[in-house]
Amino acid sequence: MAGNKSYTIVEYFGGDDGYRCGYCKNQTGNFSHGMWTHTMTVQDYQDLIDRGWRRSGKYVYKPIMNKTCCPQYTIRCHALKFQPSKSHKKILKKMSKFISKGELPKGQEDGEPMESVCEDAGPREHGKICHSDLKCAVVTDLQKEAAECLTITDAQKKDEADAAPTGSETSRKDPVCVPDGRTTAAAPKPGTGADASRPPCRKAKDLRKERRLQKEQTRQLADGASPIVSPTPTTPTQTNQPKPLEDFMTKSLPENSSHGLEFRRFLCDSPLEAEYSPDGPEVGYGSFHQQYWLDGRIVAVGVIDILPTCVSSVYLYYHPDFASLSLGSYSALREILFTRQLQKQSPKLSYYYLGFYIHSCPKMRYKGQYRPSDLLCPETFAWVPIERCLPQLENSRYARFNQDPDAGDSRLLKDIALVLVLYRRTVMPYGVYARKRKGSSDEAEVQQYAGLVGQDCAERILLYRA
Repeated sequence: MAGNKSYTIVEYFGGDDGYRCGYCKNQTGNFSHGMWTHTMTVQDYQDLIDRGWRRSGKYVYKPIMNKTCCPQYTIRCHALKFQPSKSHKKILKKMSKFISKGELPKGQEDGEPMESVCEDAGPREHGKICHSDLKCAVVTDLQKEAAECLTITDAQKKDEADAAPTGSETSRKDPVCVPDGRTTAAAPKPGTGADASRPPCRKAKDLRKERRLQKEQTRQLADGASPIVSPTPTTPTQTNQPKPLEDFMTKSLPENSSHGLEFRRFLCDSPLEAEYSPDGPEVGYGSFHQQYWLDGRIVAVGVIDILPTCVSSVYLYYHPDFASLSLGSYSALREILFTRQLQKQSPKLSYYYLGFYIHSCPKMRYKGQYRPSDLLCPETFAWVPIERCLPQLENSRYARFNQDPDAGDSRLLKDIALVLVLYRRTVMPYGVYARKRKGSSDEAEVQQYAGLVGQDCAERILLYRA
């Protein structure tokens, strides 16, 4: 190959055979297309995940949505508009209490199974993939002791890190899907909402302050003194402004806190090439380890991909001794905050991708609590607010979210002759390759591949041909 241009190089494997589903445990019901990536640019991966692909190590897969038993919809959160829910605030307060007072919640959170990420990553091609290379979530640049003591989970199963509901809100993990026979309490019946004819509720501290002022006025009137003028009560819009995520994360702790939590960031092994751009984040683009250190001891590692328009959560490794701190949810909130910080350096980087939303598995619905968020339409690849998608998913596991019947895949490549191919160390369009290989029988496979990756990627990514 001439020049210094960076290419993405992939081997496409198709997706005809069913394999075990890690969500409903169907032995042959999970179907997905797969590619092995030798190297990949961040822009190509950004375009791929915006068409429903996702990586597990160097293996990139795309569920066959209308065929697989548990359809997996790509979900993204609008990080700049995100407001923590009650359950999120409870998790942040729990962590703050632990750091400041050393009080570790007793017991492990319900529904926090310690499963491997590999189970749900996709099919394996025994003849084409080197298994030593395809170990999911291999720790490559951490201390040996960290690799031995950390439990591995996936952002799909960061997913399975914090299942217990808190209060009236669904927490990061819903225990319904945990295969251990546990049952969950029935959901409360929906209420009728606030009574518009009644004044809005006021905080107890405001009511107590008002009563004190009234008593003081009464006393001064009895003494013949001029009454104190009561200040105008603040309006609900003034007093009830929600705190931003930054306020919860940057809450100051006492100097004599029992513990110290710090964060470190390192590049990690990944098919994504590290890139730097004048208008990009200072740390650059690529894959990173975010390490969580507690009193000099590593307790969790989050793997993230920093891409042109988003931070994509990949894996979470965490120490099982600290499972009760809901580290899965806590790390997601940390990553949303990190996305907001990066956006100040790179304005177009404003989304946080949580992986896949799986409505058919109740314990996977927690991702929908990170609002506002969108789901990717599996047919048109348009982003649709999750509120509009949920009614359809209640009726059918597979749904087309785009309501425009005339809308289609606007980035579909119609001429496969334009697909770039790497053949005998030479880059060429598929049309040229087909002429060189007269009688080649892979046209149907290349046609399928081109439709899955879309026009932009098909004309940039090198499809390896032996």
